[in-house]
Amino acid sequence: MAVNLSNLKPPRGSRHRKVRVGRGIGSKLGKTAGKGNKGQKSRKGYSRRAGFEGGQMPLRRRIPKRGFHNHMRREYAVVNVGDLEIFPAGTMVTREMLLESGLIREMRADIKVLGDGELNHPLTVQAHKFSKSAEEKLTRAGGKAEILS
Repeated sequence: MAVNLSNLKPPRGSRHRKVRVGRGIGSKLGKTAGKGNKGQKSRKGYSRRAGFEGGQMPLRRRIPKRGFHNHMRREYAVVNVGDLEIFPAGTMVTREMLLESGLIREMRADIKVLGDGELNHPLTVQAHKFSKSAEEKLTRAGGKAEILS
């Protein structure tokens, strides 16, 4: 039988009849409609806020807080000098090239180049920050470190 718009129907068991609560004693969910007796949670319109534990001290307030959390912290996408070997000699390495090659994942993150590994050919690398050893290795290989603002 060909399937077309006139004979489409959902798979068996995927559609359920809505449970109608508060519709008499014989329905299993009559009288209090499964909400128990009295109290805030049995009332119409009640909705608890996220993390509410019935008046018990919530988990996020029970666990100890330690140290200082700097909300102005800048996150950097880190690339090592050794990873830049994949680019051919004389290339200008930009953020887009790093994204395409999979060395960084986020377009928005600032880039920091660290000095792990070796570089054997000259490259011009554009990044927001360079470690001293990374800058040194780039210049030693005949390349350049360009700082992005």
